[in-house]
Amino acid sequence: MVLASRHLNMKTYRNLYNRLCEFKSILLAYDKARKGKTRKKNVRAFHKDYLIRLLHLSSELKNKTYKPKPLTRFIIKDPKTRVIHSSDFRDRIVHHLIIMFLGPIFEQNFIYDSCANIIGKGSLFAINRFDKFKRIVTNNLHSEAFCLKADIRHYFEEVDHETLLIILKRKIKDDNLIWLIEQVLNNSATHSGGANGFLLQRHASWQLNFAILC
Repeated sequence: MVLASRHLNMKTYRNLYNRLCEFKSILLAYDKARKGKTRKKNVRAFHKDYLIRLLHLSSELKNKTYKPKPLTRFIIKDPKTRVIHSSDFRDRIVHHLIIMFLGPIFEQNFIYDSCANIIGKGSLFAINRFDKFKRIVTNNLHSEAFCLKADIRHYFEEVDHETLLIILKRKIKDDNLIWLIEQVLNNSATHSGGANGFLLQRHASWQLNFAILC
């Protein structure tokens, strides 16, 4: 995913962290993290005393004692074999919290055709846009055209965190929020052999889809 312009709206944002730590923000992030996953064992276990758990998480964030749990490693085939590193559900709530505040700031600068994990867009949107461009290029299917399908190998694992943080800091002038982002990033690739999916993808899911800011 790319940015619409190298020259972003240079408005900067401060004092986001205090709002992020508010219980109402954490409760909303919890609802987002839980959506569509209520039957999963770890989600059900968390929900049994979720208010106490969320209050504890709020306290950890306010006191800056929060530390993500180690990622869980597993292998999937879809059909190619991939190594996936999954975050604990509690940490996924924090990922959603970060995206709730960063998403509206950065996504407004993405090109219109960026649609992966963007609210209001998705596969159908992408197919319709592709069909529109296909018809333009082929003169409504009367001429030949070619489409390039490509993937960047190990992209999320190799996103340069230092460069990413430089990009974020241009607009985010809140040291506490940057600290929280660093906690998540430091829990990913270099320590576990894989990237922290949520943060680098959007949720699966930006799943902190930070990668799309590069």
